[in-house]
Amino acid sequence: MDGYFITFEGGEGAGKSTILQAIYEKLRKEGYEVLATREPGGIEIAEQIRKVILDPENRQMEERTEALLYAAARRQHLVEKVLPALKEGKVVLCDRFIDSSLAYQGHARGLGMDEVFSINQFAIGECMPDLTLFFDISPEKGLDRIRRNKDRERNRLDLEEARFHEQVYEAYHILLKKFPERISAVNADQSLEAVEAQAFTHIISYLNE
Repeated sequence: MDGYFITFEGGEGAGKSTILQAIYEKLRKEGYEVLATREPGGIEIAEQIRKVILDPENRQMEERTEALLYAAARRQHLVEKVLPALKEGKVVLCDRFIDSSLAYQGHARGLGMDEVFSINQFAIGECMPDLTLFFDISPEKGLDRIRRNKDRERNRLDLEEARFHEQVYEAYHILLKKFPERISAVNADQSLEAVEAQAFTHIISYLNE
């Protein structure tokens, strides 16, 4: 692969989606060929799976079913959109990838990170991100942002109890320690401009290495 696969991770309300779009525009101005996408979603089939996973009415969804649906959406998105862009030499910015499944389903749902990684290894093969930015903000502050943002979509995960989101946050810190060569933390408890600047510095430094 000649391109660069950069993923944005974090709990609910971390602001990663907003920052991703800003970074996308900045990189384009710098002359990079960039693709911005998201998970679950990014292509028609995966967007349909996204609706099922995140529908607030689907509260009865079992944990393994949820993990498998994420992996299925990931596979289709990867082969249809991400891999072709990487082969074209583009910088791919993706809102969530495998680390989300490890944090949400593996740790917070209690399925086990190793078990969820195995499911996803079947889906992604050897394709792991080159760089992952973890947008670090406490669950309390992230969820408060969601409550105050009337334009944000409300999904099934927003209905989870505080303990679930605390476990997601805990999981990301486990992953940060486990993959320090790939995952970099960004202090998301700052102004939007400061978070954007820090994230952009991480990415540009990586691309210029």
